[in-house]
Amino acid sequence: MANSNNVLLITSEFPPQPGGIGNHAYNLALYLTRSGYDVTILTDIRSSDGREENDFDKTLPFKINRVKRRNLIVFTYLKRVKETISSAKKNDIILVSGKFSLWMVNILKLLSSKTIIAIVHGSELQLKGKAANKLTTKSLQKCKRVIAVSNFTKSLLPDLLKAKTEVIANGFSLDVPSNTRQTSKPVFPKLITVGNVTQRKGQKNVINALPKLIEKWPKLEYHIVGIPTDQEKLMNLAKEIGVDKSIFFHGKVSEKTKITLLQESNIFVMLSETTDFGDVEGFGIAILEANALGIPAIGSKKCGIEDAIENRKSGILVSPGNIDEVCIAVEDILNDYQNYSENASAWSTNFRWDVVIEKYIKVLNESSKKTYK
Repeated sequence: MANSNNVLLITSEFPPQPGGIGNHAYNLALYLTRSGYDVTILTDIRSSDGREENDFDKTLPFKINRVKRRNLIVFTYLKRVKETISSAKKNDIILVSGKFSLWMVNILKLLSSKTIIAIVHGSELQLKGKAANKLTTKSLQKCKRVIAVSNFTKSLLPDLLKAKTEVIANGFSLDVPSNTRQTSKPVFPKLITVGNVTQRKGQKNVINALPKLIEKWPKLEYHIVGIPTDQEKLMNLAKEIGVDKSIFFHGKVSEKTKITLLQESNIFVMLSETTDFGDVEGFGIAILEANALGIPAIGSKKCGIEDAIENRKSGILVSPGNIDEVCIAVEDILNDYQNYSENASAWSTNFRWDVVIEKYIKVLNESSKKTYK
């Protein structure tokens, strides 16, 4: 049982709207609740009328307070500040996740001595503009502890913050019978990427590698699952280089359909890259979900994916723009598919939320006892 039982989690994203930060916040709240904590979520309403959120919130086993976004963003900010101050008074420990949530620390520390723990994912540490980065650093300095979702994310922090930073990898929750896992060697590659169709997720890098891959495996398929933000742009690229017949866009799908599409594939690919705005892949939870189904992964070096893949065991790390490396990785996995599949499944068990939550509880308990300067 926790030393401080009431926890406020302030997050910039939360389901039913998509987003990795939101998925993380939901599971963190759920598993803390199951562990005996009294959890309150403070977040935004993202839909136009709030109905999606209202229906979803009725299913939650913890309290949630949402701030409606207004046309004049300043009124949204003021409402967030008001609700943050009010909610903080009722809780012992405050967790902040996401850029704006993190910046709220500066206000909270003026009014309260409550324990504040920051969760950093990556992109909030590489913001454009010195003022924004300075504000982020000041906020983190005022937190008692910092949790980074990967060693790569921790490496982005200023050295003065690393002493009080704990790395706790993102967790996943995916209940699938073990007899549905992949093991047998595929006849040809059926690649899949799950995630928002954007520069950061790297679908473009996979498409650029397809001409060479299709030369070796003419029946190759590439399935793209996720919000179709840049879909039209990628469709045009695929047509331009003559690989559009091998690509299948599925858009945003239900959890059940996502699992089905994963089961029908045999290699998960996430060739993420850092965007011009500093947006970076902090971890790569979708990789572990695929691994749980026995699907090995190919992912990018020099980002949080390095923590999500056990290189040459659960999958292979490559330079995302290096087509030769990608092609060799696909061939290596296919040639030793059973070992990669079994290793991927075993590796994923380290990241299940029932394992990850114990690390969070340890930090919460320690934070109620120690002071970090």
